[in-house]
Amino acid sequence: MKIIIKATNIDLTPALEEFIHQKISNLEKYLKDFDPDVVQARLEVGKPSKHHKSGLVYYAEINLSLPGKLLRAESKHIDLRYAINEAKNGLEKQIERYKNKK
Repeated sequence: MKIIIKATNIDLTPALEEFIHQKISNLEKYLKDFDPDVVQARLEVGKPSKHHKSGLVYYAEINLSLPGKLLRAESKHIDLRYAINEAKNGLEKQIERYKNKK
């Protein structure tokens, strides 16, 4: 699976990039039926704007391209890592539903 990361209004540190790759790579166990060269995960993380200081400041959005289908999950949270994890969990459920329909 190819993973593309885009950071908006934040710095993408090596530790954060490693965390993202670790979490998104966990989805590969659900995608064994698909060709790994065709599956692509586009992840956008960051803040909606630079002036946000409190509340649901961070967001994570994942678009997973499968043959004939695009699955999408997003999450907003105070903690960026939690938002990434929450979006990944939502995508897991969508993958399971998609596989059960096939």
